[in-house]
Amino acid sequence: MLLDKEAQLTQNSYYEASVTRPAPSPALMGRVSADVCVVGAGLAGLSAALELRAKGYSVAVIEAKTVGWGASGRNGGQAIVGYASDEAIETQFAPEACKRAWNITVEALQLIRQRIADHAIDCDFVPGYMSMAVNEKKGRQLAQATADIQKRYGYEMQTIAAPDIKSWIASDRFHSGAFDPQSGHLHPLKYTLGLAQAARAAGVQIFENSPVVEIVRGAKPLVKTKQGEVVCDFVVLAGNVYLDAYGKAVAPELNKRIMPVGTYIVATESMGKERADALIRQRSAVCDTNFVLDYFRPTADHRMLFGGRVSYSSATPVNLIGSMRKRMLDVFPQLSDLDVPYAWGGFVDITMNRGPDFGRLGTNMYYLQGFSGHGLALTGMAGKLVAESIAGQAERFDLLAKIKHHPFPGGPLMRTPALVLGMLYYQLKDLL
Repeated sequence: MLLDKEAQLTQNSYYEASVTRPAPSPALMGRVSADVCVVGAGLAGLSAALELRAKGYSVAVIEAKTVGWGASGRNGGQAIVGYASDEAIETQFAPEACKRAWNITVEALQLIRQRIADHAIDCDFVPGYMSMAVNEKKGRQLAQATADIQKRYGYEMQTIAAPDIKSWIASDRFHSGAFDPQSGHLHPLKYTLGLAQAARAAGVQIFENSPVVEIVRGAKPLVKTKQGEVVCDFVVLAGNVYLDAYGKAVAPELNKRIMPVGTYIVATESMGKERADALIRQRSAVCDTNFVLDYFRPTADHRMLFGGRVSYSSATPVNLIGSMRKRMLDVFPQLSDLDVPYAWGGFVDITMNRGPDFGRLGTNMYYLQGFSGHGLALTGMAGKLVAESIAGQAERFDLLAKIKHHPFPGGPLMRTPALVLGMLYYQLKDLL
């Protein structure tokens, strides 16, 4: 069971160790009425709640665990422009629609900055993101992709040529790169908890430790937990891979469109500011361009946070700290003296084409899923777009809802083995 595997990955999170959580909100008891019921107190759900309250709607948020317990509070912390696969959009949309979809992600970066400022959220935000190519062939591909983005969307990025790479990163692993000054990184759990605090202050009701076991659809949907229920006019489903983990499937038609993928991160002991500053120019976030990629960044307290080991079978890798530490030392062998006290992970939802999957079930139930590991920024805009749609301005939501998705092949029994085999193919391509 997914939740059983998840529980093993939550015990040693650097993020949880570096925050002080407020006392949990009470569980849902009895009947509550609201204009909108949001299922899931992660980044997408909390963003939707904030935007809906700003438009005058009463909102109840139902969370199975605690705020930010899932991917929102355990991800790599990289807030990045674009989509997990821009190709998913560029192959389906006309150029003008592609530009509108791209600009939604640019606004997503601005929205993070705006919310940090508006709500005084202390979440260690640092601007700057680098994409890095590990060989000459991938370097040419990255340079071409960077030029295409600048030409197609007018989005400014800086190409990092091979002779200049050492002035950007203290590693022999990379051939060349690209720098994006608008993207960046932050402490995702601090940010999520800050959004929850802002939502409560705005009048949003948040109920934690209240798994949804059933949704009775209709003109006035009824969202049920074991001890309570919310009667509402609209439902926003923002539970991703956990949506049907607690009882009767609340949206079985969505399951086949996403797959849970395990992703894992480690954090070293603090190395001190001077040493951390010397590793990466401007202390930017970094990600390589491999299909099975590594990503890393310095933290505010001068640790190296390193992620990238993924599991498409949902099985946690053996010797997680050891295997992740080896990957880190392949990039930064000079960190071999540092202990690695933290290792954690979790499951993100991916779609077949790695494009986001937003839409409606009927006329009054919305869903937000399929962020495909690229959701720290996009979740904020997902919440904003669904609030716009509920308020009658659906153009931007409908733009992304037009992205076509296909179910994973193989059905419930075979789709995971099929995905594992597919990923072995891409791992071989990375090696070549």
